[in-house]
Amino acid sequence: MCGIAGFIDFNKKSSYETLQKMTDTLYHRGPDGAGYELFNTSDAQIGFGHRRLAIIDLTEHGKQPMLFDKLWITFNGEIYNFNDIKSELSALGHSFYSNSDTEVILHAYKQWGSNCLSKFVGMYAFVLFDSENNELFIARDRTGVKPLNYYFNDGLFLFASELKAFHEHPDFVKKIKKNAVATFMQYGNIPGSDCIFEYCTKLLPGHFATINLSNRNIAISQYWNVYDYYNQPKKSISFNEAKEETEKLLVSACNFRMIADVPVGIFLSSGYDSTTVTALLQKDSSQKLKTYTIGVPDIGLNEAPYAAEIAQHLGTDHTTYTCTEKEALEFISELPFYYDEPYADSSAIPTHLVSKIARKDVTVALSADGGDEVFAGYNRYDYLARYGQKINAIPSFARKIIAKTMDIIPSEALPILKNKYNFHNRYEKLKGILQNPSSTQIMLSLSQQFTDNQVKNLMNFQTDLPTNLFMSNELKEEFYSPLSYMMAIDYQTYLVDDIMQKVDRATMSVSLEGREPLLDHRLIEWAATLPDEYKYNKGIKKYILREITHQYIPETLLNRPKMGFAIPIAKWLATDLRPYLEEYINEKRITEQGLFNWTAVLKLKTDFLSGKKEYDFKMWYLLMFQMWYDKWMK
Repeated sequence: MCGIAGFIDFNKKSSYETLQKMTDTLYHRGPDGAGYELFNTSDAQIGFGHRRLAIIDLTEHGKQPMLFDKLWITFNGEIYNFNDIKSELSALGHSFYSNSDTEVILHAYKQWGSNCLSKFVGMYAFVLFDSENNELFIARDRTGVKPLNYYFNDGLFLFASELKAFHEHPDFVKKIKKNAVATFMQYGNIPGSDCIFEYCTKLLPGHFATINLSNRNIAISQYWNVYDYYNQPKKSISFNEAKEETEKLLVSACNFRMIADVPVGIFLSSGYDSTTVTALLQKDSSQKLKTYTIGVPDIGLNEAPYAAEIAQHLGTDHTTYTCTEKEALEFISELPFYYDEPYADSSAIPTHLVSKIARKDVTVALSADGGDEVFAGYNRYDYLARYGQKINAIPSFARKIIAKTMDIIPSEALPILKNKYNFHNRYEKLKGILQNPSSTQIMLSLSQQFTDNQVKNLMNFQTDLPTNLFMSNELKEEFYSPLSYMMAIDYQTYLVDDIMQKVDRATMSVSLEGREPLLDHRLIEWAATLPDEYKYNKGIKKYILREITHQYIPETLLNRPKMGFAIPIAKWLATDLRPYLEEYINEKRITEQGLFNWTAVLKLKTDFLSGKKEYDFKMWYLLMFQMWYDKWMK
């Protein structure tokens, strides 16, 4: 795991010092070493920078940028099956001088070109300079575990793991893309290939780009798509056969991610995903695995006692860190640095804190993200199955009357329910579902904080909201089911833009490599073709994963409501963070920026502070944007 940065300057005005500055902004991603290479061709000046977090082959042989036979590479990530590929290449006549996966990528590209990507099991973002063919090859892993941003304007192409590197180039034009602000306010991140800045793009997962240095043409191709697997007939196999094969794939995925020349640990919550990963690894290990859990009892976020019971049953070397509310609050001021594009998932806070604790002992930590998207674990899948038809059965006029009544009655006014987990946010989202309970609208209502109309009223400019992957129609009609529809969209949107961004930035903020075995592409390729009822069965989410886990740990230790990393946003904004609201969300700042309609912002703020707690996430999104703006635009 590392940080990469660099440029193609067709104007030939960049310097070695600029390359160093760009690369060294990513020091936290790679404190173990740095490399910088500057090339001059007849067409352009090319800079490759690399910050190294040494994981495999800790010697200088693993240093980057790396050269092999007129191919240079700067690489972030891991190719877990590199030894298998290395053996195949050796049989074809290749010889190697290191034990690094980076060298294997170079040889694989030399042998197979872009087809090498089909052989990789791993997480990766890399840029490769092919001096013989005068082109650059850029690739990102199938799921989007590793980030890759690029910028192209006025003869200058920049690339980096994080946007902050771009700010160090003197010719980077720092201009906000207004429609990206609007989409951020809807989703809490900027989805898909879009970016907060003009001329900036994210390379989408499962894609590669080729840049011809002679004509400056950028050709983007997709080499992997989750819909290729959802658009297949469901397998006609028994549940037991499916369970056996699923477990084999899980074991393989977990074992691959234990390959390292440094200590490895596991994030363990009290849920099925991390318990499954831990159980499958510990059962075949002669040594106790290191597991880590964080709890913040002050705010009711405390899975620690349950996780400790699971760790004791499995026999791991377990560390529990009890964090105070004060510690959690203090990290908020650091969020804009690490999340250098507007980002509003508050669970970034505990994810950072547990990463910080694990980093004291290990350099790699396995995280169980992806279980919900692969095996149907989100509550929204349950809501659709349980209530979708019932809501549709309510006459349209009645649904609209209920929604309007909910606008009048704040969520805080409802006894008992107001104390339920995440009730205020769900109350707000239910209004949108009542307006239009189609599968598409349910997905949007559950994914957005502001509807299209609400965000248009909030912005101080004419919005032209772009079509994104939430509106995908790639799932073919003959393979359509509401569950497949929602899971495929989540895999391409929420997983990449929210979860993976959160985990990458949180772990990298403390120089910790995060690995996600449940995001092994072989798992989703398999699970997508399983019958829906193997994943969601009579109200039981992640059914097949649960049945596998129960072979190793009693159901009684796991059978509790899903907790998640819930942060008491409404309480914080009304108390400890109230000074932040006044500092960042006031008429002077909002008017000077010119992005938001102050009248709409003031009403939202007033309504929230007057007791409408269901507006908590709307206010949090606005605050996160304002703090980002203060950090990066002033």
